[in-house]
Amino acid sequence: MMNDMIKNNRDKGAGEAIPSAPKKEGGQGRRLYTFLVYSENIAGILNQITAVFTRRQMNIESLNVSASSVKDVHKYTITTWSDDEDDIIKINKQIEKKIDVIKSDYYTDDELFIHEVGLFKISTEVLLQVPEVSRSIRKHNARMMEVNPTYSTVLLAGLTEDITDLFHQLKNFGCLLQYTRSGHIAVTRSFDEPISAYLNEQAKVEYGE
Repeated sequence: MMNDMIKNNRDKGAGEAIPSAPKKEGGQGRRLYTFLVYSENIAGILNQITAVFTRRQMNIESLNVSASSVKDVHKYTITTWSDDEDDIIKINKQIEKKIDVIKSDYYTDDELFIHEVGLFKISTEVLLQVPEVSRSIRKHNARMMEVNPTYSTVLLAGLTEDITDLFHQLKNFGCLLQYTRSGHIAVTRSFDEPISAYLNEQAKVEYGE
């Protein structure tokens, strides 16, 4: 089947140089925190939010921006490592002070449903010569997106640990050409968006209910 896919893509482009892979952060005593920040879609708000982390000398591990379930409200999902929750609390308060921010909260992984997407470009030559490569891809339930004579692309959607595990295995096989991760996309374990209850309370205050 692999050979058939290669024949059907004979004229596609050549492979690319191997980039350095992202380094996994975090150590003993450190914890990954996820911020969910809600705001209207206003130019410059992202700079305002990330500046809070910069001033605190906190590195952003991942950042994802998307629409939320509330009309005209955007959701920023930001992760960072810290060994001091007090720093996280201070960052959250500073973000909420921004005029254009509607609400901000922070969470640990056990308080969220989390997903990530990993995209891998690997050497087709090694893929065909080393059976363990395809076995590892199948074991992780990853999908082959494209196969041509030079490179193949693999997509894996799942937990961070699964994606990084496949990354290390493919790197050890010597077939990894490129790699990227989407970063956290997350929803809380509450019934609806955390901002929904907040907006309802604000509406009651506004109308004197």
